[in-house]
Amino acid sequence: MTIVTTIVVAIVALVVGVAAGYAGRRLVAEGKIASAEEAARRILEESRREAERIKREARVEAKEEAIRLKSEAEREVRDRRNEMQARERRLAQREEALDRKGENLEKKEEVLRRREREIERLQAEVDELKAKQLAELERVSGLEREEAKAILMKRVEEESRRDAAALVREIETRAREEGEKRAREVLSLAIQRCAADHVAETTVSVVALPNDEMKGRIIGREGRNIRAFETLTGVDLIIDDTPEAVILSAFDPVRREIARVALERLIIDGRIHPARIEETVEKARKEVEALIREEGEQAAFEAGVSGLHPELVKLLGRLRFRSSYGQNVLRHSLEVAHLAGMMASELGANVAVAKRAGLIHDIGKAVDHQVEGTHTQIGVELARKYRESKEVLQAIEAHHGDVEPASVEAVLVAAADAISAARPGARRETLEAYIKRLEKLEEIADSFEGVDKAYAIQAGREVRIIVKPEKVDDLTAARLAKDIVKRIESELEYPGQIRVTVIRETRAVETAK
Repeated sequence: MTIVTTIVVAIVALVVGVAAGYAGRRLVAEGKIASAEEAARRILEESRREAERIKREARVEAKEEAIRLKSEAEREVRDRRNEMQARERRLAQREEALDRKGENLEKKEEVLRRREREIERLQAEVDELKAKQLAELERVSGLEREEAKAILMKRVEEESRRDAAALVREIETRAREEGEKRAREVLSLAIQRCAADHVAETTVSVVALPNDEMKGRIIGREGRNIRAFETLTGVDLIIDDTPEAVILSAFDPVRREIARVALERLIIDGRIHPARIEETVEKARKEVEALIREEGEQAAFEAGVSGLHPELVKLLGRLRFRSSYGQNVLRHSLEVAHLAGMMASELGANVAVAKRAGLIHDIGKAVDHQVEGTHTQIGVELARKYRESKEVLQAIEAHHGDVEPASVEAVLVAAADAISAARPGARRETLEAYIKRLEKLEEIADSFEGVDKAYAIQAGREVRIIVKPEKVDDLTAARLAKDIVKRIESELEYPGQIRVTVIRETRAVETAK
């Protein structure tokens, strides 16, 4: 066999093998496809049956749900129908009741109309009888109607006054018995525990000179030094015949203090000319401002008051150079703070509020020469500006009785202010003002009817009034004391308190012969 034959045979064998393999694979593939198609038909059949089953169950559930909703709707409709029927029955009953009430009201109105006509008839008869009785009374008494009315009114007024005076006296006696003991204990304890010095100052300061030649140097050539000094300080420099002294006059105490410090420095230095005066005044102003701040901080520390606004602290320090009736206002404010705090502690009130309000109650006096208004109004505005509490504001506003106190602390601050001002030696007055006040007290007392004599005693802190016993009885004496107190409060200005004592004496005198 040749190679060609061998190759041909091999190729033929290969082709036959390939054909046989292809035929076998096709038979196998057709078998798998047939089995797959059978499985698919089976799955489709099962799915169809499952879908039919689910569809039947859904129909059943939908029917059941529809039946349930229908029954609920029918039940709700039935309930609402019942409720509407009940409401209709109630409305019908109310309408019947209103109809009955309307009928009753008509009957009552008819009865009232008959009664009104009867009352009008009776009133006419009463008026006629009253007129006849009045005419008869006028004929019997011999008095006209107006005269009799005036006499009757006068008697009623006298009796009412007597009853009112008796009631007032009884109430005052009871209140005095219950309150005096406790008040005396609290006030005496607070006063004993607080002792303060009193510094008397006026609107002028006196600066001592080493010799009278210094006056000429202060005045300067053609008065240029004194003009420069007064212009820079805003203070009047008075140079008169007083030996070795000059006087600084100004209503602003801080300016006066700056001028005093500057002038003393200039006198010690000896160099007095406008440029030196300007430099010295500026240094003195800075020193006094630092002193004001220190005084304010020290006062707040002594009073135990913290958290004050820095501007309030400065204003508080300015009170160091302010006086009222000769009493230093800063010392007075400290004393009021201590007294109010002690009394608040004794009474169980708010000690912090009482001390704070007491310390700044006169803060308006620091700028009252610069701002219009009373020192109370100015103080309230300043405290409100620097965000003090409502309790403190009310206590400041009420400490002179401008408004009614709204808290215990406000009453205590007013009481502490009166105590501090009324201390012996705390305040001083000129002799002329003192005498005028005493004369005015006696004049007010003498102006009342029934007063025999009036005496102002105890430096004007008490007025003793002797009344005529035949014109003033015991009850009228109590009312007279109240009337005099009201008149004094409305017409006089005075520190502290004034007691009014009315004395009525009855004497029976017979002579044995």
